[in-house]
Amino acid sequence: MADSKMIVSFGEMLIDFVPTASGVSLAEAPGFLKAPGGAPANVAIAVSRLGGRAAFIGKLGDDEFGRMLAAILRQNGVTDAGVVFDSGARTALAFVTLRADGEREFMFYRNPSADMLLTEKELNLDIIKKASVFHYGSISLIAEPCRTAHLRAMEAAKEAGALLSYDPNLRLPLWPSAEVAREQILSIWDQADIIKVSDVELEFLTGESSVEDEVAMKLWRDNLKLLLVTIGEKGCKYYTKDFKGTVDSFKVVQVDTTGAGDAFVGAMLSKLVQDLSALQDEKKLREVLSFANAGGAITTTKKGAIPSLPTEGEVLKLMQENSKNFPSCVDFCGVHIVSL
Repeated sequence: MADSKMIVSFGEMLIDFVPTASGVSLAEAPGFLKAPGGAPANVAIAVSRLGGRAAFIGKLGDDEFGRMLAAILRQNGVTDAGVVFDSGARTALAFVTLRADGEREFMFYRNPSADMLLTEKELNLDIIKKASVFHYGSISLIAEPCRTAHLRAMEAAKEAGALLSYDPNLRLPLWPSAEVAREQILSIWDQADIIKVSDVELEFLTGESSVEDEVAMKLWRDNLKLLLVTIGEKGCKYYTKDFKGTVDSFKVVQVDTTGAGDAFVGAMLSKLVQDLSALQDEKKLREVLSFANAGGAITTTKKGAIPSLPTEGEVLKLMQENSKNFPSCVDFCGVHIVSL
């Protein structure tokens, strides 16, 4: 039976190496800061930092980095009983930078990395079946045996009554081709209850460089309860069967956008799991998404993903500060909600 408060993330956890200088290419970077990352793991830790219950399912290398990452999960209150180790493959590494033009640049070391080698038999189904929300990305669909393990985990979570949450987290350099990436990302589209895409992913999946409603609705499926499109500093758009709208973000000084989308998802899920009626109540949903926007914004003010994920207190502080700047806006539990 699903745990009414448990969010289980499935997929990759790795080491991000972030340049010590801002606005440079990877080749120009004078040095790198080691930071734990990996989108599904980021989401799990974001949930836990915000006071929620989270677990992570994935595979790490039986090496110094892998053991360090498992310890980081535990230190952040994330259940790691679903983590397994591979003695024959290394923990994945990713070098990531925010260039002067504002675009992120990635270089990955995984050929293969341990996360790609998770098998169906290694899945901790007991934890998966306790999930109220089961969250995943698309990177675990790239190669076998992890792809089969991913599909089985989704199936088990659905059978146990969990909501399925999907953030494609497009990383084109990891896929054989853009066509394969698009095909595989969409291959599980009609199974999710909640999907979050960025504006860049919306363009990639639809072929249209616009975030207008008619473009976003090309990704709508009848199975969905909520479709979200994040649009960076402009906030996010939301679509349900009954209503749609935009929730503004918060102004901060950006240092590194790595992990911002994961913080948004973690914050959103941590609130939704407490009150699923927000999926049918627009006022409640806007409150949830304002909280998520604040969480994402705070994450951009520091380097790295997991090190920059905020606590609930930090999120509420930003929202309260913003409400002082916009006193005519609606307040929710003493925090600011930006109105349309």
